[in-house]
Formats: sequence, C-alpha cells, structure tokens
Amino acid sequence: MTHRRNTYRVNYLLVSAFIVVVVASFVLAAFLARDLTVTYVENEFASRKVEVLEHNIGPFNDFFHNRIPEISFYQGYLDSAGVAVYADSVFHAYPFVERIVFYDVSLSNDEYIKYGFSADNLVVYPKGVYQFSPEGMAEDVLPVVSRNGHLPLSLSDDFNNMAVKFAAFIERVDTTKALQDDDIFKVFYTVTPGKICYMNIPRRDDLKTYKELMYGKIEHDVVYEQDILTFFIDPNRLSLTNIIPELYQRVQIQPLVYESIDTDPDLLTTETPLPGALADYKIYFSSSRTFLRSEINRRFLPVMAGVIAIYLLLAVIAYLIYRNLYVNERMFKLQYDFINNLTHEFKTPVSVIKIAGNNIQSAKQLSDPERKHYGKILDEEADKLNNLMNTLLSFTQIENKSIKIKQEEVDLHEFCDKVLAASQFKYGDLALHCEVNVKKTLYIDPVLLGSIFQNLIDNAYKYSKRDNKVLDITIKQAKKQVIMRFADKGIGIARRELIHIFKKFYRVQNQYNQQGSVGLGLAFCKELVNFMGGHISVESELGKGTTFTIVFPLD
Repeated sequence: MTHRRNTYRVNYLLVSAFIVVVVASFVLAAFLARDLTVTYVENEFASRKVEVLEHNIGPFNDFFHNRIPEISFYQGYLDSAGVAVYADSVFHAYPFVERIVFYDVSLSNDEYIKYGFSADNLVVYPKGVYQFSPEGMAEDVLPVVSRNGHLPLSLSDDFNNMAVKFAAFIERVDTTKALQDDDIFKVFYTVTPGKICYMNIPRRDDLKTYKELMYGKIEHDVVYEQDILTFFIDPNRLSLTNIIPELYQRVQIQPLVYESIDTDPDLLTTETPLPGALADYKIYFSSSRTFLRSEINRRFLPVMAGVIAIYLLLAVIAYLIYRNLYVNERMFKLQYDFINNLTHEFKTPVSVIKIAGNNIQSAKQLSDPERKHYGKILDEEADKLNNLMNTLLSFTQIENKSIKIKQEEVDLHEFCDKVLAASQFKYGDLALHCEVNVKKTLYIDPVLLGSIFQNLIDNAYKYSKRDNKVLDITIKQAKKQVIMRFADKGIGIARRELIHIFKKFYRVQNQYNQQGSVGLGLAFCKELVNFMGGHISVESELGKGTTFTIVFPLD
C-alpha cells in the first residue's frame, strides 16, 4: 500500500498566470505612460506658445502703455528739439521703432488759415512736420504746405484721421466728466498694422476751451498747441527669444499669410498672431518629432521610474508572500516529520517495554538470566525515553533563555578522557581519538559542553559506515580562543544541505535517517554553543566525511 504524505500543493498554473498578468500589465503601463507623455508634450507644444508671445512682446507693451503716453506730459508744447531727445531714447530702447513723424499741431479760430482741417470755427493745422530715424532728424523739415495749399498725401492721412476724430470728440464731449479709458484709446490713439498715431491728451479745461472755440464763443483769434506723433513699427526688428528651447526647435517672426512649404509629416508647427501694430505678423513655431523625442524621454523617464518602483514594490510583496508560503510549507513539512519521528522514537521503546512487561506478566516463573534480561531491556528503553524528554526540555529551555549556565574551570584533558571512556563503552566499534593541546583550563559549563560532545559523537557514529566508524577530536589553543574540531570519515553532507543542518527539525534525507530522527541534535548543539558565547561551523564532502569546528573564547 502506497503511503500518502500530507504536503502543500503548489498551483503552478496559477503562478504562471499571475506572472503573465503582471508582465502584461507592466508592458501595458509602460506603453500607456509613453503614449500619455507624448500627448502631453505635444499639447504643451501647442499651448505654451502664449508664454513665448508674452515674453517677447513685453518691450512692445512697455513702449505702448508707458513710453508713448509720456507725450501728454508736455501738453502740446513739444518742439522739434524736445522730440529729437525723446525719439533718440525711444530708438535706443525699442529697436522695433523704425521712424517717428512729429506733427507740431495748432488749434485756432482764425478764418484766414486755408490749410488743415476745420470744423465750424475750429481749425486744426500743422505748423511743422518733422521726421526722425535712428540716424537722426531730417535736416530739412518736410514742407508743411504744398504750392496748392495742401499737405502732401504721404502725410495727410495720419493727420486728417487724428484731426477728424479729435474734432468729433470735441463736438460731443461732456466737459463736466473725466475722460474714460475707452474714449482715450478711441480718440487719441490710432493703431494700424505697422503704425501707431498718438495725440497728447488735453486737460479737462483745455477740452472746454476747444469746445467753446468750435462753437464761436470766443470772438478774438487764439492759438492752442497740440502734438501728434506717428510711430512706424517694424516687427522684424522685434527681439525674439525662445524661452522654451526644449519644446520649440525654431521660433520665427513671419508675415501673417506665411505658410511653410515643408511637407515633412514629422514636423510639428503652431503659430500665434502678434497684437496691435504688429498684427500683420505672427510668431511661427516649429519642431521635428525627432527633436521633441529628447524632451519626451526626459519626462518619460521619471514616469517610468515611478511605474518600475510600483512594480518592484509589488514584486517585493509577491516575494514576501511567496517566502511566507514557502516557510509555512517548510514548517508544515518539518512539523509533520517531527511528529512522525517523535512518535516513532516514543513508540519503539514503549512497545519494547510493553512486550517485556507482557512477557513478565504471562510467565509463570522467571529464571535469573531471564529476569536480568528483561530488567536490562526495561532499563535501556526507559533511558531512551528519558534522554529524549531531556533533550526536548533542554532545547526549549535554551531557546527561552530559562536555563542558567554554571561555569567552572574545566581541565580539558580530564574532560576528554571521561567522554572518551563513556563513548567507547557505548560504541565499542567506534575508533575514537582525542588530542588536547591547550595550556589553560577552560571556564565553561561542563554539563552543557558534555551534551555538545555527546551529540557530535552520536552524529559521527550514526552517519558512518559500519566498517569505517572513525572520529578524531582535536582541541588546541589559538591566541585567546580554544578551537575544537570533530572530524569523522562518514558519508558526508551535500553542499546544498550545509546551510540547513543547524535548523530545528531538519533532517538530511539519506538511508541513515530511515529509522527515525527527530532532527534536533545539531540544532541543539548550535543553540548550546551560541548560548555559551561560542561559534560552530561545518565543512563536509560527500563520501569523505564531515568536520565540525567549535570556537570558544578562552577568557
């Protein structure tokens, strides 16, 4: 009948399925992370152009909102010399200003003025027109009045446009209220692509006077001063800085109607129009997918590192679970074997005692040899039970640190002689040799040391062949240590087993363990050695023997 052993069953199909799912999910997570990173970078390519725009039109906005309104500080009393100084500072600070035309404007009710723009009694006319460039002011002032009494067409458009808006504003203005920002921008600014016209903003009292002048409420001839400046803007001179070089390979200013002739499908492009006087142009952004790959990789690596970290954590958790299951399986097996072996170790002497007892009970009369024989059997089996119980009890006490060490000076020569005498009496066919080479006595618990010797001698005898039961014990002194070596010529221990032999309940699987072994002997020795401050190690070779080395401190 086949004996069925209880053990854990490993579901390899489930384990394989779990590994496949984990690997597949990892690959999917990596793919999704890469895809999301690519999408995110491409979305940023399309959206962050606003940051580049705002950074690069900063000087233009400063010029439009801060430097141009400075003209109003002079309240119309600028002359060509003052404008020359102003223009020089503008050209120096704002290279995109190509040239400036200055209209020195007067407002009057003189009906004899035949040029300019008139509305009712109000006449708006230029006294002089001056042009400024980065090279300086034109030496010869542009002619104010041509031979037919009109401004040249090249100059009349800007002047007439500003004059008409100003006159219309004077006609409807409520001088009891402060000017609104909307009125200021609509009346005193004219912004067209490539050009900004600006008239200085009069005070409220001046506006009231101009209105009276228009409606003839001032009878005598008067003249008031206003200034109009036209700024010609060249967007190509705008300083362009790529503040996001990791996204944009090229950043250019192009005409609004510009279309790239590059048909490369890997080229990404986007654009944003320039505002105000720059409106005929746009900022054009382009990057190849190859160029963006480095930025994608830079952002993908931390994401992938996070994914890997998560999966490593899952792997560690899976390993811990597996190790826990493995330990549980090992403990189950060890406990199962321990119970079987312990049962056998108890059952054998108990059975022998029971048989001997039955024989004594059923016998009508026992001879002296029979009585001595049964007495010897009962005594030996009782000793076996007692030794087994003592071993289990001692092992438990040592593990719980409940046993006390009774140290005393031990003469190792005498100690070894006693151990050898007892062992040779017990194992008559064991060739036991002991060599002691120490100068000092060892301060140690002799009872516990005797248990170590006895266990190692028992182990050497048990795991040696019948015709080769040999054990050489060597004790020597090395500096402040006592080294004890137990070398047998037994069957040896496989290399893979060496790391386990000191574990509780562990038994090497071989023919010499078939008759039952609890698996406590070497574990008990190791606990005793460690308990007394020593160290035990093992070296072995299959078929040649095993050597146990114990080191105790001398002091």
